[in-house]
Amino acid sequence: MRRMLFAITGMSCAGCAARIEKEVGRMAGVATVVVNFATSELAVEFDEATISPEGIEVRVKELGYGARREAGAGEIRFGVRGLHCASCVANLEKRLLANLAVSDAVVNLAQEEALVRFDPSLLARADIFAIVAEAGYTAVELESGRDDAAAERARQWRWFLVSALLSLPIMVTMTWHGNQAVGWMNLVLATVVQFTAGLTFYTGSWFALKNRSATMDVLVALGTSAAYFYSLFAFFGAFGEHGGHVFFETSAMLIAFIRLGKYLEARARGKAGEALKKLLRLQADRARLVTGEGEREVAASALRVGDLVRVLPGETVPVDGEVVEGSSTLDESMVTGESVPVTKRPGDGVTGATVNGRGVLLVRATRIGEEALLAQIVRMVREAQADKAPIQRFADRVSGVFVPVVIALALLTFLLWFLVFHQEFLFAFKLAIAVVVIACPCAMGLATPTAIMVGSGVGLSRGILVKRGSVLEDISRVQAILLDKTGTLTQGAPALTDLVPVPGVTKERLLSLLAAAESRSTHPLAQAAVAGAAERGVVPADVADCRETEGGGVACTLNGEEVLAGSARFLEEAGIVTAPLAADGARLAGEGKSLVFVAAGGKLVGLAALADRLKETSARAVAELKRMGIATFMITGDHRDVAAAVANEAGVDGFEAEVLPSRKQEVVKEYQAKGLLVAMVGDGINDAPALARADVGIAIGGGTDVAKETGDVILVRDDLMDVVRAIRLGRATLAKVKQNLFWALFYNILGIPVAAGALYYPLGITLKPEYAGLAMAFSSVSVVTNSILLRRVGRRLE
Repeated sequence: MRRMLFAITGMSCAGCAARIEKEVGRMAGVATVVVNFATSELAVEFDEATISPEGIEVRVKELGYGARREAGAGEIRFGVRGLHCASCVANLEKRLLANLAVSDAVVNLAQEEALVRFDPSLLARADIFAIVAEAGYTAVELESGRDDAAAERARQWRWFLVSALLSLPIMVTMTWHGNQAVGWMNLVLATVVQFTAGLTFYTGSWFALKNRSATMDVLVALGTSAAYFYSLFAFFGAFGEHGGHVFFETSAMLIAFIRLGKYLEARARGKAGEALKKLLRLQADRARLVTGEGEREVAASALRVGDLVRVLPGETVPVDGEVVEGSSTLDESMVTGESVPVTKRPGDGVTGATVNGRGVLLVRATRIGEEALLAQIVRMVREAQADKAPIQRFADRVSGVFVPVVIALALLTFLLWFLVFHQEFLFAFKLAIAVVVIACPCAMGLATPTAIMVGSGVGLSRGILVKRGSVLEDISRVQAILLDKTGTLTQGAPALTDLVPVPGVTKERLLSLLAAAESRSTHPLAQAAVAGAAERGVVPADVADCRETEGGGVACTLNGEEVLAGSARFLEEAGIVTAPLAADGARLAGEGKSLVFVAAGGKLVGLAALADRLKETSARAVAELKRMGIATFMITGDHRDVAAAVANEAGVDGFEAEVLPSRKQEVVKEYQAKGLLVAMVGDGINDAPALARADVGIAIGGGTDVAKETGDVILVRDDLMDVVRAIRLGRATLAKVKQNLFWALFYNILGIPVAAGALYYPLGITLKPEYAGLAMAFSSVSVVTNSILLRRVGRRLE
């Protein structure tokens, strides 16, 4: 099965999204289909042996919408400059296909774009650009998502201006019924508006009805057509001398107001996806390539793995790589959400799109194109935003029957006022039109995806990456969290914690002997002891004649004196009595710590204890989780004494000790069997089965290789407080979705009766069709704006 994203154009409401889902889902070979109305994207999982991406594009276009594939791994879409005719297209395609690593090449002359499918193990993006250059053309990067959104906003704004300017004279002169010239002017202007700015509603309705479905386009086309054609017939006297009333202003202003609403909606949707766009804007366009011939500026997309690039102060790092020369500090907030700059020296890794400080760096490129961290994050966030949360199914069910129900209500409104309450035809007719145009399925369609879009964007800016949008709903309902001990609660490496010298010996002498003896060993405890000494300002002295016994300890000579460091048995076998520190040793061992006894000159000097310490934020994070009503449990492969000591220090509700990695997923199942919605927090690699089995898998410390991580949520930073932040974000997102759905339902439940004339008899109030259309337009804008307010939650996640 292959998963692919398509950019969709031409959708006007949630009904359009539902129709595409339904029709594409019926195609042979298609496994899953999700259309996100808010992001205008289609995510399809399909069998390539049965159906091709081109077939999916063709089907979407048959439904009356535009579709364009988003480039994935082994696929690149780029702009081509210098194409003049069909011969240029044929020439470039031929040159591209001449490379054995290229499986397909399609060049579009009208759009000046090329789509190339290739084997990424044999060919890089830079190689393809080089082939294009050799053919005599220029390859340029595309920012299609941003361009499409901007073009849609501009289009809606232009049509609003056209319809508004043409409608204003009709509004000003609508009471001049006796003036024939004015009447003809209004007819012409209304006709122009109806079949230019309003044409899109007719085309949308045609495709919808042809495919046996109904969308917002049907409602708008029905409402505006009713008003326009009634006025048209009345103008030419079809209803007799006194039988008809002309109201061209209704259809014209209705179209103008809906165009205004669509523009504001498109603008608001653009703001909802601002986090991802901001990330994309961080990419460097140019790079300073260093070769044997000197230094020259090239396009960042032309870089290959192994290339050397120089990064000057204040510049954006153009590529993921490793520092070869120089030192500086980098602002990595776009990756980790951490505002404190990070020092980089030779050998350290750097990430593309981070910002260099005051130093000059020479960087060797290690990852480019789709493998770069920024590309991984963008792909992950877009796939998350294309996912559907379970709560959205309710909105989809309502949207599926919404339009037919509204049309039935409009017909009922007309019959009640005309036949039952004996009002005049025009009164009942206008109320029916108002019912048709005030109903808004769009607000319900936007309620969930816009909130998820903003929520995932807030997480992105703080190093919390959500792989599936539905996870934001799932994580908000978590009842129990299982925490892996090593590397999650603890630092994942031993550290020096205690020094216990024998009477008459100072801690300083004990530490210096320990550091000297362990300085030549590669054992993790030895390296931790040396690191602990360095933290305390002790530099290991030079030793000689070092001998290491596996599982025992190390012996060496320091200033002619034999120094031993190791287990109690190791020292006892050398004839050194460790009994004086037996009680201290038993106490520290009971706390789950590893012991290193030290002797010099045949006498016991002291005891050092090392342990895998808790991270600074672990106890605080556990306390916060418990305060949120979530039960916390620790899972570890360590023996019970060590587990008990760490669990007590961390403050968890319980623990499971001596659990083999292969049994961790069974432990997850056991907690799920108790009826709990379980989240598992682990390192994302060793805990992969358990993370996959949990209701929500959270991989912590993802760092700069998020694509390899298993889990539904990736925490870039190695900070357990980000688990707390992720849950708070999930709860805030779900609350916003519920607010949006409530508003969308409340609006329709309140608006439709008002439009139907429910306030006429008690208060004498009716709603003009054009103002009903304005209310419909602003209902969608209000839902999107409410979702944008979710960005305030980001400030409270600090």
